[in-house]
Amino acid sequence: MSGMPQDDRPVYLRLRDLIAATILSGKVGDGDPLPSVRSLAAEHGANPLTVAKAYQTFQDEELIVVRRGVGMFVAVGATERLRASARKEFLEQRWPGIVEQMRLLELDVEDLVERALA
Repeated sequence: MSGMPQDDRPVYLRLRDLIAATILSGKVGDGDPLPSVRSLAAEHGANPLTVAKAYQTFQDEELIVVRRGVGMFVAVGATERLRASARKEFLEQRWPGIVEQMRLLELDVEDLVERALA
C-alpha cells in the first residue's frame, strides 16, 4: 500500500494514522470535508470496507460527523482533541523508549534541540 507507514498493525489503524496526520497537519481543519471512502481507498490501494472501518473509529470518538448525502466532515473541536490524545499517547507510550535510547546512545538533549531547530 503506497504512502502508508510499514508496520504490523491492521490496515484500518494505519489508515486512521494517515487521516489523523491529515487533520493534525492542518491539511483539513474543523468543519472541513474529508475524502470519500471510495477516493481514499483508491488513493491508498485499500479495500473501501477497511477505509470505512478507519472512518468509523473517528465517528465513534465524535471526531468526524457524517452528513447524509453530503459527506464526512471534521467535527468542530476535533483537531485539538486529536492533538491532545496524540500528545498523551506519545508521552506515555513512546517517550519513555526514546529517553532510554537517548541514554544508551549518550545523546545530548541540547544538541538534539539544536538539530531539531536547524
